[in-house]
Amino acid sequence: MALSVQASVAVLKAVAEPTRLRLLVLLAAGDLNVKDLTRILGQSQPRISRHLKLLAEAGLVERSPEGSWVFFRLAQDGEAAELARQIILTIEASDPVLTRDRRRAEALRQEHEAAAQAYFAEHAGEWDRIRALHLSEDKVEAAASAMLGAGPFESLVDLGTGTGRMLQVFAGRIRRGLGLDRSPAMLAYARAKLEAAGLSHCQVRQGDIYDLAIPDQSADAVIMHQVLHFLSDPQRALREAARVLAPGGRILIVDFAPHALEFLRDQFAHERLGFAQQQVSQWLADCGLKLEDTRLLSPEEGEPQAKLTVSIWLAQRPGKRPDARISSAARNLERIS
Repeated sequence: MALSVQASVAVLKAVAEPTRLRLLVLLAAGDLNVKDLTRILGQSQPRISRHLKLLAEAGLVERSPEGSWVFFRLAQDGEAAELARQIILTIEASDPVLTRDRRRAEALRQEHEAAAQAYFAEHAGEWDRIRALHLSEDKVEAAASAMLGAGPFESLVDLGTGTGRMLQVFAGRIRRGLGLDRSPAMLAYARAKLEAAGLSHCQVRQGDIYDLAIPDQSADAVIMHQVLHFLSDPQRALREAARVLAPGGRILIVDFAPHALEFLRDQFAHERLGFAQQQVSQWLADCGLKLEDTRLLSPEEGEPQAKLTVSIWLAQRPGKRPDARISSAARNLERIS
C-alpha cells in the first residue's frame, strides 16, 4: 500500500519515542488495557494513556471500551496500520528491553488466565447442570460444524460468545473472528482462552446484541449459540444479525426445542423455554433469509438425565459475495474489531 507523505510523517513522528514503540510491539501481540500496560512497562497510568492517545490519533492503535475498561490493539486497517506493521518487523526481536516486556506480558496473561479459570470454576456448577439436561456438547458442536460448512470464511461473528467456544470451534476455517458479549467476566474468560490457544485472528468485544456496532452486510457467517432463550426479544436480535450478514453469508442458530423446565427461568435467567421449528423458520424468512437446513438433536440412550432437545437452524442471505479476497465490507468488520 502506498502512503501519502503526510501520513508517513505522522506515523513516524508518533513512533519516534521509545515507550510508544514498545507499546506498538506489545499491542501487535494482543489486546491489552491501560492497567496491563502500566504494569508491563512500569510507568504511570497518565503517561501510558497519553502515549496511547498519540498513537490512536496517528491511526496506529484502536481502542475498544469494555465496561469501565478500554482495551487497545494494533490498528488492523488503513495507511498507518500497514506502516506500523512494517516498522515492527524491522525491530530486533532479541532486544533486551522488548524481551523483558514480552516476559512481563506473558506473566500477566497467565495471571489473567488463572483469574478467568477461577471465575469459571466458581460458576462451573451452573453450566454443568445445564449441560446435564441435554446431549453432550461434542455432539452439538459436531453437528453445528458440519452444517455451517468447511468455508473458508473471511469473517465470522459470534453473538453472545460467552466463553468464546464457537470461535475456537471454527477458528481453522475463518480469516477473522469476532465474538460479542455483554458480560465483562465472560469476555475476560473468553479472551484468556483464545490467547492461550494462540488464536490471534479471533477477538472478543463487549456489545449490544440488539444494536451491533458492525456495518451492514459485513460478515460471511453469524453464529447464535444458545443465546436466543436469554433474550426478551429474540426476533429483534435475529433482525440485527441478518442486517450484518453479507450476500451469500450463512447464519447458524443453536438453541433448545420447546420444553417445560420452568426452573430454568428462575435459576438461570432463561426468558424463553425453547423455540418451535416453525417459529424460528418464520423469523428467518421475515428477515429475508432462506432456510437451508434444520436438525433436532434429542437425548440418546445412556443419557438418563437429559431432558432437552437441541435445535439447529442454518439459513443464508440470497446473493453472491464479491470474488475479491477481502471485500470492503470485510475490511469494515476488521476496523471495528
